Amino acid sequence: SAAVDGPATQQDDGQIQILTVGHPTTEERETEPVMSCTQSQSKQDLRITMLKKGISSSMNFDEEEDDEDEVSSSSSQLNNNTRPGSATSKKSCKDVASAPTPPVSEPAVDVEDLEEFSLRPAPQGVRVKCRITRDKKGMDRGMYPTYYLHLEREDGKKVFLLAGRKRKKSKTSNYLISIDPTDLSRDGESFIGKLRSNLMGTKFTVYDNGLNPVKSTSSLEASNLRQELAAICYETNVLGFKGPRKMSVIIPGMNMDHERVSIRPRNEHESLLARWQNKNTESVIELHNKTPVWNDDTQSYVLNFHGRVTQASVKNFQIIHDNDPDYIVMQFGRVAEDVFTMDYNYPMCALQAFAIALSSFDSKLACE
Repeated sequence: SAAVDGPATQQDDGQIQILTVGHPTTEERETEPVMSCTQSQSKQDLRITMLKKGISSSMNFDEEEDDEDEVSSSSSQLNNNTRPGSATSKKSCKDVASAPTPPVSEPAVDVEDLEEFSLRPAPQGVRVKCRITRDKKGMDRGMYPTYYLHLEREDGKKVFLLAGRKRKKSKTSNYLISIDPTDLSRDGESFIGKLRSNLMGTKFTVYDNGLNPVKSTSSLEASNLRQELAAICYETNVLGFKGPRKMSVIIPGMNMDHERVSIRPRNEHESLLARWQNKNTESVIELHNKTPVWNDDTQSYVLNFHGRVTQASVKNFQIIHDNDPDYIVMQFGRVAEDVFTMDYNYPMCALQAFAIALSSFDSKLACE
C-alpha cells in the first residue's frame, strides 16, 4: 500500500533529509524525520549503511559538481555493457572543468539549433537539467494534455526545447513531438519524432521523423528510413499495481567517436524491442530504473534525487545501467501538480529523455 519514492537531499549542516511519502493519500506530508550526524565516524557509518540500502551516498555528493576524474577513469574503454566513453570526446572538452571541479557555472549547452540539440547526446560530464510542464487547459486537454520541455539554465532562465501531445485518432497511444510549441502536426515542418505504444500500453518505441519502412517504396534510400531512438518496457509488479514498477529502457549504443549508432529497422524483427526480447543486444544499451529502497522509518520507498524532486509519486524514477548504478543516466520526478523535473546525462539526448518521460505519463501500469 506504499507509494513509491521521494528524494533524499543533503542539507548544508551534514544532515540527510529523506523526503518520502508512505501513502498516496498523505502527499501533503513533505518531510520525514531527519537523521543527524555530528561526528565523522557516524557520518561514515551512515554512508556505508545508505550505500548498502542503495541510496546513493549524498555525503560526498554535490549537485553542481561532477568529478571529472571519476568519469574518465571508470569509463575509459568503450563497451556496450558499461557507461559508454571516456571524457575525452571533442564535445566534452569545453564542458568538463579542468580545475579541481568548482561548481559548474553555465555548461556550454548550445541550443541555437533546436532539432540538432534535441538529438545530440548530452556532453560528457554535464548533467542537462530540464523541466516538463503539463497543460490541461482547453476543450479536450484533460484527455489530451500538451507537455512542454524547457531547459533550465543556471541563471534561472528557461529555454523551450520540445512539445509533445497525444494524437486523438490513433488506435494505440501515439505522441507527436515537435520543436514548435504551436505546431504539433504530423506533417508540420517542426515534427521531430514520435512515441508509439503497443495495445497494452506497456511497451513503447521512440522514432525520429524519418519514413516508416512499411509505407515507403523499396527504392528509397535507407538513410531516409526512420531511426529508432529508444524503446521502453514496463513490467507489472508481482504485488499487483502497488509499489514501484520496473522499467527497461533500450537505446542505441555509441561508437568510438561518441556518436549514436544508427538503428533503422526495415521490419519488426530488427526493432529495438525485438532485439532486446531476443537477447540480441549488440550495439544497444540496456538500462533499468533504479530500484527504490524500502525505508522502515518512513514506511515508504525512497530514491535519492539530491533535491531535484519534492513530491512523492509513483511516476518518479531514475534510469541507470546495471554495471554503474551510481551514474544516473536520466531522472524524472514531480515538483508540483503539473510540473516535473527531467535531467539527463551522456549518452542520452533530450528527445530520448522527453519521450521516456511521456511514456511514464501514459503507461497503463501507472497509478496515482
